[in-house]
Amino acid sequence: MTGPPPSPTSADDFYQTLVENAAEGMLTIDSDSNIVYANPAVEDILGYAPAELIGSSKMKIIPERLEPVHGAALASYVATGERNIDWDGIELPALHKDGHEVPTLISLREHEHNGEQYFTGIIRDITEQRKRESQLQDQKDRLNEFADILTHDIRNPLSIAYGYTEIAHEQSESPELERVLASLSRIDTLVSDILALSKKGEAVGETESVDIRECLHASWSSVETQQATLQLEDDLGMIAADKSRFQELLENLFRNAVDHAGAEATVTVGSLPDDTGLYLEDDGPGIAEPIRSEIFDHGYSTTADGTGYGLSIVSQIVEGHGWNIAVTTGSEGGARFEITWGELGDV
Repeated sequence: MTGPPPSPTSADDFYQTLVENAAEGMLTIDSDSNIVYANPAVEDILGYAPAELIGSSKMKIIPERLEPVHGAALASYVATGERNIDWDGIELPALHKDGHEVPTLISLREHEHNGEQYFTGIIRDITEQRKRESQLQDQKDRLNEFADILTHDIRNPLSIAYGYTEIAHEQSESPELERVLASLSRIDTLVSDILALSKKGEAVGETESVDIRECLHASWSSVETQQATLQLEDDLGMIAADKSRFQELLENLFRNAVDHAGAEATVTVGSLPDDTGLYLEDDGPGIAEPIRSEIFDHGYSTTADGTGYGLSIVSQIVEGHGWNIAVTTGSEGGARFEITWGELGDV
């Protein structure tokens, strides 16, 4: 039940309590830059108790190199009334009591009391935001480095391999060389797609209506499946997807099945009830329940020679499409992956 608004006699106490318990720091100065009020949250941000600030100049919390700028900006505004900064939010460093600088976002308000002019700054510590931005920049830099590797260190030898294989195929026309050419062409397509997506910072590109059965056959033929068998349900339908990335997803799931279920594994693919998604299961030993939440982590592998990238890539492609993926136990006791479509899955 909502109580009555504060009465005029208690209004001051009510709003004072709000200010005293605010999460953001609040600091008020007069037209001479003297601090006349600081709320308790300021101490969490700058290390000064309110009593240590009240009565001192605002320059106490301004880095020395910025003192002339702050002084000139306030004097200019008091004299002209013209704002030369964004009062709704400006990023400025503040000086902590122990001497280090704190990145802050400050919103300013002007008000009068008993004929005197005052300015109140609402201060928010944005240290964590800066850390996240720095981490994102580091990731972007690594992504650019990865793109350079794709462009030069992988694509150049790939082009050479394709050229020599094409010459050999023209001379012998063997089906084995034809399959090698198809695999090299597939690698080149993947490199192009991943390079383009890395530049955009995206996991998937443009989507289109894709024949699931066609993608399954193409993906199966692109993987070294040894003597494994692929079994498909009759009606698999269509899906709205980035075709190349969807095919890459399937390739990684097929490769994972053969690696863990063995060279003679049987891999079965079918639709989930009501066409809500797709399942892919093998007849291998399955995946132990305690590690199911970890298998999609980048770099996680249960084999000594595994890279740990395959299922991580699967997870990225699934999330990029707005789908979901889960792993359970299949009908033959093996691993069963269930992909449920999101809005992008509707054709």
